Order: sequence, then structure tokens, then C-alpha cells
Amino acid sequence: MGIIKTGKLMFDYIRRDEEDKVIAVNRALDDINLDIKEGDFVAILGHNGSGKSTLAKHLNAILTPTEGTVWVDGHKTNDEKSVWDIRKTTGMVFQNPDNQIIGNVVEEDVAFGPENLGVPTNKIIKRVEESLKMVSMEKYRHHSPNKLSGGQKQRVAIAGIMAMRPKCIVLDEPTAMLDPDGRQEVISTALRLNKEENITIILITHYMDEIVNADKVIVMDKGKVVMTGTPREIFNRPGELEKYRIILPQVSRLAIELSKSLEGFSLPVLTVEELTMKVMEYKNANNTRSY
Repeated sequence: MGIIKTGKLMFDYIRRDEEDKVIAVNRALDDINLDIKEGDFVAILGHNGSGKSTLAKHLNAILTPTEGTVWVDGHKTNDEKSVWDIRKTTGMVFQNPDNQIIGNVVEEDVAFGPENLGVPTNKIIKRVEESLKMVSMEKYRHHSPNKLSGGQKQRVAIAGIMAMRPKCIVLDEPTAMLDPDGRQEVISTALRLNKEENITIILITHYMDEIVNADKVIVMDKGKVVMTGTPREIFNRPGELEKYRIILPQVSRLAIELSKSLEGFSLPVLTVEELTMKVMEYKNANNTRSY
């Protein structure tokens, strides 16, 4: 069993009237079966309303299944006795960092989590230093979070989670409120933590350009898993993605247009760097100066 596993996971949002009678049931997750291994970088992709954020909240027992089971590091999320262990294992970073940052000084905010876990003071100091260094925010340790950019705030939020020593971090649309530079800061940080610290990363997003370095991509629509594969496998199915209202990045669409006039030009293309390389390879192979 992986660090996170779901079995026939179902979840319903239930609306009740003033007399507590059920007036509406909305199935947000429908038969979700996942097995995420420790150390993986998994991207969960989907349009707004696809159920991806609801799934994220199941991964550290903010929500518990209506039916089925979620295991986190061997613990069932619907077992109240296991909630503490689950939340130490899986940290959450949400869309708006202002909702997650509570300290008046960066280092105080990063220390908040381990303090609540009862970590001794000398170890907290060391964890704060290490966590800020991991996200390249150590020089801002004495700054007020209010003076930071959006991307910097998200990195502080990630440092606060890292200070609690989780095995897994779930990032629930962490770049949705950020500019392109801030988005790049956060995704690069998540990738570095995954590769250098072996932290399992689960990235919830609707930006396709953020999934290119994932080990596995899961696409959701209307509460169901509708596609799974590597980023390259997913990018190679543009028609199916459009059906789920997911559009390829501009560079990938440009590559598709080029392939229509350049015989043998291989697809898919995931990044600008890859497109440049393939164009140069095609040019050299065909001894062509221009198109």
C-alpha cells in the first residue's frame, strides 16, 4: 500500500433545511481509487467543479468519505483516533496563503506548527532554520509576512508545513492567486522538495504547464477520475482534454500546428525548451534554413 490510498471513495455534499431535513444531495466524488507511493510527485488536474479540491480535503481528514475508505500512511481517515497521526503525515497548503499565515514575523509563523505538536524549543529553532532554507526564504525570517509577495507568502506557508516534518504535502491550487513569477516560485519549490527531500507532493491544479514534471497525472471531471498517465501521455490526448474543458499550454498547441506542415515532427511538446530543441533537430535533419 502506498502512502495514500483510496478505495471506492464516494463523497456527498448534503444540504439540509432548518428542520435538518435533507433537501439536496450533490455527489462530489464518485468511486475514486488511487494508490500514491511515497516520494511520488502526483498532479491532479481538473476544471473548476471537477472534485479535485474535495479530494484534497480527504487526504488529511478535513473531510471523510460518505462511502469507501481513505488510508494515509496506513491510517483510515474516518478513525478519529488516527486524525492526529494523519495530519502529521500530510500537510496542506491552500489557495490563499493569507488564510494560512498567522504570525506577525515569518519565523514565528513557521514555528507555529511544531509548537502545537509539542516539539522542544531547541528543535523548533533548528526546524525553522532548515525549513526556511528549503524554500529559499531564510533571509526573510525577520520580515512581516504582510510585506511579502504572493509567491513568497506561499513559500512561507510551505515552510510552516515542512517544519512539522510531514511525509507528504498536498498543495490545493497554490498558484491560483499568483502572478507568473509567483507561480514559478511555488512550483519550483515543490519540485525541489520532492527531488531533494523525497517529500511526496500532491499538486491540485487546473494549469497544464504546472504538471510537466509530475511522475503521474490524474485528470478529474464531475467527481470521477477520467484520465491517468504520465504528463507526456496526457499531453498526447488533446482532443480528450478539450472534452473535459482543459486546454493545452500555448507552446503545445503551437507544436501541433507546426506538425501539420513539418512531416515527421514528433508530438507532444511539453515546454518551450523542448519545442526549441525539436525545431532545431528537424532543421538539421532536413537541412532547412527556414519554414
